[in-house]
Amino acid sequence: MRAIALIGFAEALSAPEVTWSLADAGFEVIAFSRRGRKAPLRRSRYATVHEIPAPESNCAASLAALYELMVHLRSHSDVSGTLLALDDAAVWLCGRVDLPDGWSSAAPRGPLADFALDKERQIRAAAAAGFNVPASSVAHRATDVRQRRAELPLVLRPVVAARSTNGRLTKGHNWICGSESELRNAVEEWAESYPLLVQPYIPSTVGRGVFGLATDAGCRALTAHRRLRMMNPHGSGSSACVAEPVPEEIKVPVKTLVANAGWRGLFMVELLSDRSGTLWFVEFNGRPWGSMALSRRQRFEYPAWAVTGVIDEPPAATNERRSTPLECRNLGRELIHLVWVLRGSRSSAISDWPSFWPTLFNVVWRSRKSRFYNWRKDDLLVFLSDAVYTIRTNVFKFRERAR
Repeated sequence: MRAIALIGFAEALSAPEVTWSLADAGFEVIAFSRRGRKAPLRRSRYATVHEIPAPESNCAASLAALYELMVHLRSHSDVSGTLLALDDAAVWLCGRVDLPDGWSSAAPRGPLADFALDKERQIRAAAAAGFNVPASSVAHRATDVRQRRAELPLVLRPVVAARSTNGRLTKGHNWICGSESELRNAVEEWAESYPLLVQPYIPSTVGRGVFGLATDAGCRALTAHRRLRMMNPHGSGSSACVAEPVPEEIKVPVKTLVANAGWRGLFMVELLSDRSGTLWFVEFNGRPWGSMALSRRQRFEYPAWAVTGVIDEPPAATNERRSTPLECRNLGRELIHLVWVLRGSRSSAISDWPSFWPTLFNVVWRSRKSRFYNWRKDDLLVFLSDAVYTIRTNVFKFRERAR
């Protein structure tokens, strides 16, 4: 019998690519999904999906159901199981659930799970490691935010990426504020309901990510991606990205940050590059990233390496692949990107909003080295379902924010 890899949530963008990486490594892949959500992974021939209560509705019920699922899976099998979190909600859940006998975790637990979600702690650690960090403060009251209005434009985002509030897991919102009226509206919408991280808005930015696997031997298999387009030009996950070499000036800070945090397992360091080319630290993610497709197209099987603990390709063999200008794009996100471009900027802070016709050309045009996220020839329904699911869920978000 094959060892079990239990992954979640199944709705995460990286879920199909993580599933295929683990299945190709010989695991039986089981995924947990929020009850009632039609995750594209349900269409996969390589995974079995089980529903549990969404932690956004009931944290305690979600924890209990995940534990019961692990007990159930072990009761029908004599093989071991490994838990892997795919999104921030799952990091919170997997970091707190008890592990039954025969189970291990490739997801961060305890203090490491807290670090993976706490952006204030990450910023302090990044500054100590030598990263450029934007001037940051934490706001608990509206007056804390207004004290920085002279520094407009500003970015406001939750300090903690996922937190339990009255027994429910919540995330909060991000805002870009280019004027006092935008700042006032954001503060009213926020309503002092959770701590906010306040930072200056960095204009004309290019998003970058540095990825790797932390082991007892240090950081292994470092790679980097650059965002070509974001699903939402205001700031979001990428809809298209391209591989690039890891910037030399970042290698030491990345390794220092990981070592100082005592991190083990998968990680991503998100960065922004300003007009001068200076790289600024944004956040640290301790889970698979949305652009896992690009990593896997370069033969970096991070999910399988994280669960097995074995990196079967020495870093020296990856140097040539890192310079390959391979591009990956998500079909659903590219279409949503076009919708956002048509809607126009919602903040005066953004002076370089993309034009529609050049954007349409870039979305439609494909080079020989362009690949799609979540594409596998023998699991094609996942790709099609992912595009529909992405469009449907983001249209729902548009409506929710418009109310």
